[in-house]
Amino acid sequence: MDKATVYYFVGIKGSGMSSLALILHDKGFQVEGSDIEQYTFTQKGLAAAGIKMLPFSADNIHEGLTVIAGNSFTDDHPEIKKARAMGLPVYRYHEFLGKLMEGYTSIGVAGTHGKTSTTGLLSHVLSHIAPTSYLIGDGTGKGTLDARFFVFEADEYRRHFVAYHPDYAIMTNVDFDHPDYYKDLADVQSAFEQFGSQVKKGIFAWGDDESLRHLDVKTPIYYYGTKDRDDFQAVNVQRTTRGSSFEVKYHDESLGTFEIPLFGEHNVLNSTAVIAVAYFEKVNLDEIRRELLNFSGVKRRFSEHQVGHGMMLIDDYAHHPSEIKATLDAARQKYPDKQILAVFQPHTYSRTKALMDGFAKSLSMADHVFLTNIFSSAREKSGDVSSKDLAAKLPNGGEIITMDDMTALEAYHDAVVVFMGAGDIQKYEKRYEEQMKD
Repeated sequence: MDKATVYYFVGIKGSGMSSLALILHDKGFQVEGSDIEQYTFTQKGLAAAGIKMLPFSADNIHEGLTVIAGNSFTDDHPEIKKARAMGLPVYRYHEFLGKLMEGYTSIGVAGTHGKTSTTGLLSHVLSHIAPTSYLIGDGTGKGTLDARFFVFEADEYRRHFVAYHPDYAIMTNVDFDHPDYYKDLADVQSAFEQFGSQVKKGIFAWGDDESLRHLDVKTPIYYYGTKDRDDFQAVNVQRTTRGSSFEVKYHDESLGTFEIPLFGEHNVLNSTAVIAVAYFEKVNLDEIRRELLNFSGVKRRFSEHQVGHGMMLIDDYAHHPSEIKATLDAARQKYPDKQILAVFQPHTYSRTKALMDGFAKSLSMADHVFLTNIFSSAREKSGDVSSKDLAAKLPNGGEIITMDDMTALEAYHDAVVVFMGAGDIQKYEKRYEEQMKD
């Protein structure tokens, strides 16, 4: 690390990139970067820290920079291209993060879904007990001087997480996703196996996931879940409208009862994984118990607020069938007596086509379903599938809504509406709120 250089982030508003920029800023390094001019929720923290954000331009690149390139951008990007031509140091995001975590007790959180929620929970708990630096995939990052722990989200996309060699890893699940890169579930599993083989001390894996049960690695694996075969088992689980409580056992040893102000079975599992890590690092479990009670969640994961006509609006990043299932399960737990409406924005044509039946099954957990048109990505502009194809598979609706016409959604009062997606679903939320006020 060099105090004389300016660390320049190409794509600084990316969720991982903004977190990493905040970590370096906290550690006293000079940081700036570039991105699209459109507002994104991740830039709030960057602006609060006073980090300069510029529009993309090759003119931004000059001597004295160390460039950190976001993984969404190819080497043909004008800024990256110029930096390489000038001979400036250029790192990919995952390469730089791999170097940064050296010297800490590092804990990587991997999984096709559940990474951000679990990383946020683990970061919150440990940072209130011991000096901890952390990088969360919701754009949150903190660099703590003399940190004992480094907690980070380990992304499986394009096998980026194989750049990391952490002390511990939590693996929440392995599902088929990113069909634009991975061929099938076996291909995804092979990536997790490669990452797992690089973990130094121990892996904490969800015991109900058969892919994780068949990981072929030399690193010790400790399974967590709710079954007798799990090493860390959550028992006596009680789920109410105020949250969940459960006892955790490590083999025959009771670690006590824990309470969380969170909803859905997945949050019981995530908390059990956090307790398992803390147990192995000999962190005081009474302190863990206290901090679990104080956790309020991460950005764009079951974020809720009241809108007009008695409607409760929930915003969630869910864009995979398993994530949709977890989010709707949480909504049912907290609001058992209300109608649950799902508004889903499919994310990318390849994912929508590959996981069509899974989307239909998970969305059917809602009382009524509304869909927006498919959100395309920078890598994938079109496809041979549409939201109407998904709507045709839904037994409980599937009406297409647009920014100009949300009439069908506005007819509901005193219910819960869950907006889900990884694209620009929030613009639909804002329009809905405006119309409910009117």
